[in-house]
Amino acid sequence: MTAIKVPPLGESIVEATVSRWLKKEGDAVAPGDTLVELETDKITVEVPALAAGVLAKRARGEGDVVKVDELLGELTEGAGAATSASAPAATAPTATAPSPPAPTPVTSAPAPASAPRAAGAEVRASPAAQRVAAEQGVNLATVPGTGRGGVVSKPDVIEHLAAGAPATSAPITKSPPVVVPAPAAPARPAVPAGERETREKMTTRRKRIAENLLLSQSSTATLTTFNEIDMSAVSALRERMKEKVEKEHGVKLSFMPFFVKAATMALKTYPIVNAQIDGDSIIYKHYVNMGIAVASEAGLVVPNIKDADRKGMIEVSRDIGALAKKARDGKLAMEDLTGGTFTITNGGVFGSLVSTPIINFPQVGILGLHKTQDRPIAVNGQVVIRPMMYVALSYDHRVIDGQQAVLFLVRVKELMEDPATMLID
Repeated sequence: MTAIKVPPLGESIVEATVSRWLKKEGDAVAPGDTLVELETDKITVEVPALAAGVLAKRARGEGDVVKVDELLGELTEGAGAATSASAPAATAPTATAPSPPAPTPVTSAPAPASAPRAAGAEVRASPAAQRVAAEQGVNLATVPGTGRGGVVSKPDVIEHLAAGAPATSAPITKSPPVVVPAPAAPARPAVPAGERETREKMTTRRKRIAENLLLSQSSTATLTTFNEIDMSAVSALRERMKEKVEKEHGVKLSFMPFFVKAATMALKTYPIVNAQIDGDSIIYKHYVNMGIAVASEAGLVVPNIKDADRKGMIEVSRDIGALAKKARDGKLAMEDLTGGTFTITNGGVFGSLVSTPIINFPQVGILGLHKTQDRPIAVNGQVVIRPMMYVALSYDHRVIDGQQAVLFLVRVKELMEDPATMLID
């Protein structure tokens, strides 16, 4: 009997929540098969089988909180290995798993039967399921969802393919945008008839998000200052460049790389905004690891672009796309989520007109972007209509004076309204 234990979860992470078992007791497994998914406050960890055999026992249930090296279940080695060894391979386990990446075989059992969806009914699927379906040309409307609330997961798509389901001539789903709206996840079970209230236990990640936000609010003297940016010039420049950039470099040019570039240049002018407090000392960071807040299925995550101040706009744009894809697919590594020195959050993609973002502690500043909206403004004594965006800087008043905060935001505004100066730098 082989023990299945909680693997090391990453620096400073000591516990996780059992998110989902992918194998039932009595199921045959092959080396590399993902047995169970664990959700930490930062990433999702897939625990693979280290040997062929049969899952004899699931010691912990879904929703249980477990610690590193705690027993998750038991595997009887040898029995049933041949059954699953011949199955086709799928994706490799998450990089944080303790064993080297190995193919994850799929079971040969047919997909569970379910009632067909009504025509036009909404199909809810995880980002990983959408990606596999797009690659294999699977119509997600034909895949039974076994997730909470009927959500289609990646294993559901793989089992659907293994059962011999025909693929369509072209992918049915499209890749989601860079930032995925949060309301669709996490999926919640249907409300029982007649119930006025339901109770749902917070996930480990949601608890950590709550704790970190409270820590930020209680540990910093937070103040927010605002300004507005005329987006006319940068919009015109992006419109001229985007087709050429995509054709020559293979990346889609959004507004975010412009803001990243403007923020890194402003941080060089006002380095206190890129600092950190350690006891009674101020640590000045002479580099910028730019955090980009991304709404994922599991909640808000902030992967960061390492050494963003040393990168050009094309490279920054490429890094943003790669991090966003990893966030959608649940493949962010601990390295992606640690070491940030400053953060940008964009509530404008959801329609937010103005907000006061919370500092990503222990950083001392965060830049909030908002919806670009045509508004009348006065230019040279004339009222004109321009695409305007409110921007906000929340900062820790213990180390950043109001003058520095205001001038930082003014510098970002100047650069965005005259983007040619950023290209010269």
